[in-house]
Amino acid sequence: MCMTMSRSFQEVKNAANLWLQCLLFCLFLCQPALAAEEQNDVVFSPKLQKAYFEIQKLRLPAARALIDDQRDETPDNPFIAYLDSYADLHYLLIAEDRARYKVFTQQQDKRLDQVGKLSEKSPYKRLFQADIRLHSAFAKLKFGNEVSGSWDIIKAYRLLAENRKKFPEFTPTLKSLGLLHVLIGSIPENYVWIAKILGLKGNIGLGIRELREVVKEEPFFRQEAELIDLLLHAYTLQLSPEQQMRIRRLPQEQPDNLLLYFFATTVLMKENKSEEAAQILAEAPAGKDYTPFPFLNYLRGEIALQKGEYEESFGFYSRFLKQYSGFNYIKDSHFKMFMCRWLMNRDQDAVPYIRQVTQTGSTIIEADQFAQRFANEFAAGKISARQKVLYKARYATDGGYLTKASELMKSISEKSFGTTYEKAEYNYRMARILQKSVRVNECMPFYERSISLGQTDAAAGGFAASSALQMGYIHQQKAENQKAVLYFEQAMSFKKHEYKNSIDNKARAALTTLGQ
Repeated sequence: MCMTMSRSFQEVKNAANLWLQCLLFCLFLCQPALAAEEQNDVVFSPKLQKAYFEIQKLRLPAARALIDDQRDETPDNPFIAYLDSYADLHYLLIAEDRARYKVFTQQQDKRLDQVGKLSEKSPYKRLFQADIRLHSAFAKLKFGNEVSGSWDIIKAYRLLAENRKKFPEFTPTLKSLGLLHVLIGSIPENYVWIAKILGLKGNIGLGIRELREVVKEEPFFRQEAELIDLLLHAYTLQLSPEQQMRIRRLPQEQPDNLLLYFFATTVLMKENKSEEAAQILAEAPAGKDYTPFPFLNYLRGEIALQKGEYEESFGFYSRFLKQYSGFNYIKDSHFKMFMCRWLMNRDQDAVPYIRQVTQTGSTIIEADQFAQRFANEFAAGKISARQKVLYKARYATDGGYLTKASELMKSISEKSFGTTYEKAEYNYRMARILQKSVRVNECMPFYERSISLGQTDAAAGGFAASSALQMGYIHQQKAENQKAVLYFEQAMSFKKHEYKNSIDNKARAALTTLGQ
């Protein structure tokens, strides 16, 4: 049961890649909403409030100094335990420091005990306990401890549900409960029964309404709830044009907040707007006041790769690896360094980097899983030079450089490729370029062809599943809901491909919004 249950939260584990790194910064921000005497010894002192804001800005050294100063004055204040956990989570999900992770897991029980001393009359007791549980859960899932992390999510959910029942007017509960309602509501259908047995009730629409109630009713929690809402739409649902504009404005409103620059950069990259993302990233604050954030160089490498600036991209990935002590994105970075050489037809120079893929890093996240599979297939002689143009087109499309992508694809056709896998990828790439170029009717036959090829060859299942997902979105936008449902279900039907969990998660979320 434990292992099956942990898989039911697979979308949370996979969110431990880019979207979990985003989410850590805005999951559980806490501000005072009651007078101190009403909170039964929860004291939101000026120092701790400032520490909270410093954590949000990724100024962890200053935040910890403020927390330690307050600890000397009021060591039993439960808000200190909360902020200790909150700051540690930020650090761990940025640095992936295994030694510090071990210390963190040992300290969490003590922090829960300290918060547990609050009166039963305090609505912050269960809220703090739940959020600390969630801090533990996301750290554990990030570090590959799925079973224990999943149990922490279950315990957090139960605490939040109980707090909502006990204090129905206490809106801050909804900031975390709303998040879990959306995540649980996105669980693939074959795991829904497990959630029901465990008493977990997911509802995407309800979760979004709860978050927006916090935005409307709780000024102190407004930014937290808004960021969670935007993140869920960016990585599980779909962003509206208005939400995209809001994301662009966030860094302008707080130019010293590194979190918001990172958030805007990653979301715009996901939306295939890497040129805008690069401009925002170039203006991000830096210096000794901020926690070291090597992943920003990884993002710079990604954008340069998409633009075809291979030497510059190679340098950014190399810098990332030298500065980074974590375990995710290691395989992917070596794979991308291989690509920077291979796509320049420097095949011999590329080989050492593809070998590094199999010798370093982990396979927790999908990007590293793909890198590992590619390296294995390259070693087995299954990767053809014909695929170079597809990779160039893929990266250009990912960045939103559609003119370049279109020019690349003009030189080839499906007949240019020998395997079903390559043919499926060709059709998927053509479809994505046309769809992104707002040529929707033209893209659909290419998606259909990719789906058909994926049904005849399991190796092409990932492209087929992705194509079915996009066809579902197209029909959903056309209000052709019955067709959309069929495609979303088809997207989930393809087995054992690298992106199954994320595609199933998105398809399940879309079906839920359609009342399925």
